[in-house]
Amino acid sequence: MTFPTKPNIFILCTGNSCRSHMAEGILSAAAGDLIIVHSAGTKPAGYVHPKAIRVLQEIGIDISNHVSKNMDTFLTQDIATVITVCGNADQACPVFPGKVNHYHWGFEDPAHAVGSEEEVLVEFRRVRHQIRLVFEAYAAGLREGAGGKS
Repeated sequence: MTFPTKPNIFILCTGNSCRSHMAEGILSAAAGDLIIVHSAGTKPAGYVHPKAIRVLQEIGIDISNHVSKNMDTFLTQDIATVITVCGNADQACPVFPGKVNHYHWGFEDPAHAVGSEEEVLVEFRRVRHQIRLVFEAYAAGLREGAGGKS
């Protein structure tokens, strides 16, 4: 007997240093038993922003082992859903052609925040909160679609 594999959810952003990793961590925590979550960037920064790691640790999610990846790594994988999280109009987030589910939920890039250390952290927390609201709601929808399985 074979068991169906979990669908791959792909979260795409430009730099793959903040928003996409926060979304990946939050969605994995909320629905990781139903799906496999990946993130990557169109122009990866090459690191995961330390403040993104910190603000997720504050809510009990550890993304300290995440690495910044190029979207090309995933072009041959069977991706069920692509979610882009770029917020600024000047950022080009491509869509994977031929995929069934496409969503765009734009968030501002907290890596562009300026000010004191605490002011920048406030911005990271604000964006984390927005991402959390959207991706936990998405996870709740996935659970409902799966018959409420926990």
